[in-house]
Amino acid sequence: MNFIYYPDEASVRAVLGTEEPLLLLVSYDGETAIVSHIDEAMEHHILLAKAAPQTNGQYKETDIDRFFRAVVDNTGADWTFVCPRDYQGITDQTHRLTTFYKDGCRCLSEALAALGYVVDINIPKRYRRHFDLMSGNA
Repeated sequence: MNFIYYPDEASVRAVLGTEEPLLLLVSYDGETAIVSHIDEAMEHHILLAKAAPQTNGQYKETDIDRFFRAVVDNTGADWTFVCPRDYQGITDQTHRLTTFYKDGCRCLSEALAALGYVVDINIPKRYRRHFDLMSGNA
């Protein structure tokens, strides 16, 4: 996995493993991760806009729906669970959400481990509506 540190690796590494929150973007293919202290960007889409030039044209600032998104600290990772309707071209909603969930767990876990975090991945309540859809309780 290729890591892009914003604004630079030293400033991000200085807060790894602390209570300081980080923004983490991991590409859907699991090849690229972008990470920053939350105070540097505040939101995932802002982080992508700021870090896009460092991707050598691979990503544009508007490519937010090509990334799994999480806010991370030493206590856990809160996953912004938002599955695009066109994820992997899967038309069946339940299959799409299930695939997105499995892929996200794998990619986020790999990125977290590479950063030295062995923490739970949590999906905040506001994003759990997708699980109701998967279970047929919507």
